[in-house]
Amino acid sequence: MVVLGLILLIIGLVLPQSILVTIGAILLIVGLVLNLVPIGGTRRRVF
Repeated sequence: MVVLGLILLIIGLVLPQSILVTIGAILLIVGLVLNLVPIGGTRRRVF
């Protein structure tokens, strides 16, 4: 999800479409939050 967010963010910055930048930023933030927050009480950290 983080990689997809980065790709959409880069494409949105190259092409003049602000919706891709918005979707890319949201996916990037959600992916980082899901990656850093332990889910289900486990200490699973994947970077």
